[in-house]
Amino acid sequence: MPIVEEFKKFAVRGNVVDLAVGVVIGAAFGNIVQSLVADVFMPLIGAVTGGLDFSNYFLPLSSKVTADTLAEAKKQGAVLAWGNFLTLCINFTIVAWALFLVVKLMNRLRHDESPKPPTPPRQEELLTEIRDLLKARQS
Repeated sequence: MPIVEEFKKFAVRGNVVDLAVGVVIGAAFGNIVQSLVADVFMPLIGAVTGGLDFSNYFLPLSSKVTADTLAEAKKQGAVLAWGNFLTLCINFTIVAWALFLVVKLMNRLRHDESPKPPTPPRQEELLTEIRDLLKARQS
């Protein structure tokens, strides 16, 4: 039973829970970005470039490959799917940029909250007043 208690302490520790939440949010964020790239950016890039669809661009590495689509070409033999790679690179760039903006925003929010100096205890305030009165009396 000590191992169960030790595991329970480990699993409920704040860092593990934070990590689990981060993984779940990261996966959801990844799906959103994947949709953003596939459904928004790549069609726009395709429209600007005259209807190009990068996801089906590939270079056959075997003479057996005669298909026109990447999915069919992969079934026929080895292919170099450079269009898919390009799409994933764009995806990575968008994710990195979004995370950069989130971290930048969090840093700005953290630094805007300038800590106020702690108020001195009442006895220090009284001693300061007494000092100031004694200085004024001497002058």
